[in-house]
Amino acid sequence: MTPEDFATESSLTASLGEDGAYGEDRPPRKTGRRYWLHIALLLATMFTTSLVGSRMQQNFQANLPPLGVEELWDAFVHGWRQPLALLDGLPFSLTLLTILLAHEFGHFLTCVHYGLDASLPYFLPAPVLTGTFGAFIRIRSPIYYKRTLFDVAVGGPLAGFVFLLPALAIGLAYSKVIPGIANEGAFRYGVPALLWLLEKLVFPGVASSDIYLHPVARAAWIGLLATAWNLLPIGQLDGGHVVYSLAGRWHKMLTWIFLAGLVVLGIRFWHGWLVWAVLLYFLGRRHPAIVDPGSIGSGRKKLAWLTLLIFVLCFTPAPLVENPEKEGFRMSDAGRTVAGCRLSVAGKNRRRTVLTDNRQPATGNRFFFFP
Repeated sequence: MTPEDFATESSLTASLGEDGAYGEDRPPRKTGRRYWLHIALLLATMFTTSLVGSRMQQNFQANLPPLGVEELWDAFVHGWRQPLALLDGLPFSLTLLTILLAHEFGHFLTCVHYGLDASLPYFLPAPVLTGTFGAFIRIRSPIYYKRTLFDVAVGGPLAGFVFLLPALAIGLAYSKVIPGIANEGAFRYGVPALLWLLEKLVFPGVASSDIYLHPVARAAWIGLLATAWNLLPIGQLDGGHVVYSLAGRWHKMLTWIFLAGLVVLGIRFWHGWLVWAVLLYFLGRRHPAIVDPGSIGSGRKKLAWLTLLIFVLCFTPAPLVENPEKEGFRMSDAGRTVAGCRLSVAGKNRRRTVLTDNRQPATGNRFFFFP
């Protein structure tokens, strides 16, 4: 490993002299920033994620199944009428927004380091189970070097992962064991490898289907999926940029192979992959050409292996699967049965009559641990 392994775009250009042949490499004049728009989108996303988080917190405290579509709709239609209830959603909201901010600022600060003109993050509020479609930045400057492309690409996932890991551990420390809880909600949530490993440390001997994730852990779970999706080696995703900087001539073929892989995953595990495949085919399949015959260096190649490991730890083939309707399972205002526990439900006031003690799980032992 040499200092040239991590040379910057500006230093490479400067080596040609003040009047070098690559004068066009100098970044264009930076455009003005619309701070009001970034702040408005951030606040709107904090509101939508707090709506989702408040309902998650209510269900978690009452040992009710995780959030379903009907409850999600109710949260967005009626949740704003109780402003104080939004405070319960802040642990979920702030955790998720911090992970997303870290990811996007990883990209943004790398662009600043290389003198590239990039926008601040744009957040996307949405009435979905996560409360947001995520965030993105716009890079207005052209990128001329594969080393620069690689650094900008990995900066986001690495920064997001640094914040995601402690959040997941803390969230697991506040999670609890309710036998069969994963089978009682409208959906079954996938278990990425990193979550599975930490669950075995925090709840040894307990199946993942018996662990009810705290909203903070659920926010970290969303961060795991966002990291894995961005590291898919396709088109202009972060993983696609990494592949292009390593082996640009294979990028197009690998994009087609992994797009076909998404179709297979969509048919076999989760239909959402089909939507991703269509979107990536039309919007992010092609990669801008970079004419740079140089290598990215051994140091960056080692970093590429680290990003591959992060992808494997964060990925799950079935993030969300609809639970089949159970025979004899009914919901009413009088109550519902969850994992063999009778839970009273009276309008908006939910009262726990019988539950599994968080400190004394029904199966296995528990010890404190905690992204």
